[in-house]
Amino acid sequence: MPAGGRPTVRSRRLGSALRRYRLAAKLDQPQAAEVIAAHQTRVSRIETGHVTARPIEIRAMLKAYGVDDPEVRGKLEALAKQSNRRGWWLEHAAHLRPDYLDHIALEDDATYIREWQPVLVPGLLQTAAYAGAVIEEGPDYVAPDAIDQLVRVRQGRQAKIAEGGASYTAILWEAVVVHPLVGVDTHRQQLAAILEAGKRKNVTVQVLPFGAGALAASTSAFSSFSFDSEPVVEAVTLENLRGTSVLEAPEDLTAYANMYDQLRSAALASEASARLIRDILRSI
Repeated sequence: MPAGGRPTVRSRRLGSALRRYRLAAKLDQPQAAEVIAAHQTRVSRIETGHVTARPIEIRAMLKAYGVDDPEVRGKLEALAKQSNRRGWWLEHAAHLRPDYLDHIALEDDATYIREWQPVLVPGLLQTAAYAGAVIEEGPDYVAPDAIDQLVRVRQGRQAKIAEGGASYTAILWEAVVVHPLVGVDTHRQQLAAILEAGKRKNVTVQVLPFGAGALAASTSAFSSFSFDSEPVVEAVTLENLRGTSVLEAPEDLTAYANMYDQLRSAALASEASARLIRDILRSI
């Protein structure tokens, strides 16, 4: 069973992939159950991520589904092994929402991370001071000691980007860099930190200018994740008042991939974005 007795994003990704291959092979769950000599209930629970398929089951299923690509098999077996792996963030699990834990797990697995933020600086770029300020001034009361812990979690998330473990692209609406939602000094330090992060080979920061018009209002903040060598979107997270929602349906992934392409095309190039941020920084 996945750690914590609930489906993890890894076990759900594994189950979703196995379901797609089963449906492509035009087999139903009872037929899949025969392949692994189990009850249909186990297949159902595997496909929903409530239990993790064993490597021998994965190999048997993929063979029955006509999937003989060793790369696919290796990827799914790796997901099965990782589904119960204890990530660094679970040390803070008692103080974090389950949906936030899912988001962090996606970041930790991703090879490509893309974000759109029309309001705040993304967590992966936030300084400690900026993170503490927006958490403290958020809609929910957070105890002072918990604020410090949440800031440490955001810094822990940033380690993968700092170490070059994923390609990261952030598109920010111009309002994010022009209008400070925190103190002036904190905002100034934050802009300098964004410029510094943008110098990394694996980081791209673009600003969507006010001149892009209504495009900035087309969607709320979201992040997309890819897990292979190619940047094909395989999961999307949306921020909302109640937390974070994870989207994995093919039609949703296509819609958000297209939306991101539109935002990126309308945004300033990274060099022009950096010049704009430097100009704003000098004017403060």
